[in-house]
Amino acid sequence: MKLHTAHRALLPFVLLLSLAASATTMLRADLPELAQTSDAIVHGTVRRVESRWSGDGRRIVTDVEIQVTEALKGQAQVGQAGGTVLVTQPGGRVGDIGQRVSGLAAFAPGEEVVVFLERRGKQAFRVSGMAQGKYQVQRTEGGKSAMAVPEPTGDVLLLDPDTRQPTASSLRSLSLTELKAAIRTALEQQQPPVRAQEKRP
Repeated sequence: MKLHTAHRALLPFVLLLSLAASATTMLRADLPELAQTSDAIVHGTVRRVESRWSGDGRRIVTDVEIQVTEALKGQAQVGQAGGTVLVTQPGGRVGDIGQRVSGLAAFAPGEEVVVFLERRGKQAFRVSGMAQGKYQVQRTEGGKSAMAVPEPTGDVLLLDPDTRQPTASSLRSLSLTELKAAIRTALEQQQPPVRAQEKRP
């Protein structure tokens, strides 16, 4: 009986260690794949980051409002330059309560970004590939040149899509011009979906 009681006392501690030791696992995504599978791609500036309770009151989500400088894909979904896009992510902090989800992109007001987006409902989006779907735009003094730097994936375990073995991210820093050119090239190479009638012999 004493042994059983001791095990019960240790259980929360063991669970805590297990949760701390576990890391988010996701498939590595390369730039062409991100461009082709995303519903929209936006270059813009973060205007608002606000955490709130979800509608059912069980979890915290964070809304990120991005003012669009250029829509590189999905213009019909995100609107023209000057409009805004709402990105919603799980986790955040409301008052003294915080919820953290490993592997997500972080955003800050005033930050210039290029983001790859998946539609979530009628008005909201989420970042494709979690942190892999965000580049931060870093400009030199005077703003004459701009680099697009991929978001760090932190403690996320990336797996090769083919072998399912651990691997490193293939994303690298590019000039903003190079990144946009690579996105456009990937979209031009994307095969249009085959219509049902075209499949018939």
